[in-house]
Amino acid sequence: MITLRTPSNLLVRKSLAMSVHLFTATGAVWGLLALVAIFNHDWRMAIFWMVLAMFVDGFDGMLARWADVKTYASNIDGALLDNILDYLNYVVVPALFLLEADFLPEPFRWAGAIAILLTSAYQFTQVDAKTDESEEYFFKGFPSYWNVMVLYMLLMGLNPWLNLAFLVFFNILVFVPVKYVYPSRNTRLRRVTLVMSYLYAAVGVWGLAQYPDVPGWVVWVSFIYVGYYLALSLWPKR
Repeated sequence: MITLRTPSNLLVRKSLAMSVHLFTATGAVWGLLALVAIFNHDWRMAIFWMVLAMFVDGFDGMLARWADVKTYASNIDGALLDNILDYLNYVVVPALFLLEADFLPEPFRWAGAIAILLTSAYQFTQVDAKTDESEEYFFKGFPSYWNVMVLYMLLMGLNPWLNLAFLVFFNILVFVPVKYVYPSRNTRLRRVTLVMSYLYAAVGVWGLAQYPDVPGWVVWVSFIYVGYYLALSLWPKR
């Protein structure tokens, strides 16, 4: 990376770096709007804000590396900001969804919401929750994709007891030290993984935009990527 030394160029680089942090911080806004939509039982708008928050989370890391925020905005802890917003959008928002929607049997809604709040607090705060480049970037334990889980629950309309069984299973997986691929920073089959991830996102966004008339094939096609992700994660590491 070329270092620009003149004062004007340095100001530009610092401004770009801070703008990336601002872009990341908008995730808090989309999370708040998702909470409001869920309170109002406006599932379509809840989907919109949740997907927008995931879009920000999917691209801010790439932008941060491009803008070299560690050099030009070193006074901001980008990793801490990212974790705060991930806990909001990947845990708190879906926890409220579990309370307000008919995903779980009535007696277990609060238990389900509290469970993902507590297990995710554990998952997020482990010192080795995310492995570094020496271990090819992995999440240790189920990486709190609760927002994705509740969207599947919304689209598939499964029996609430079956949803509860899945919820219990994924909560247990938080404590099982399996390493799950970090898709945007994976080094094995990187191009294939990125293409698959972008296709999964594109099909998912298109399908969710049709809600409540989502074509049935969208969910089943999306499971191709889910299967690929699990296979890549369980592939023996070096």
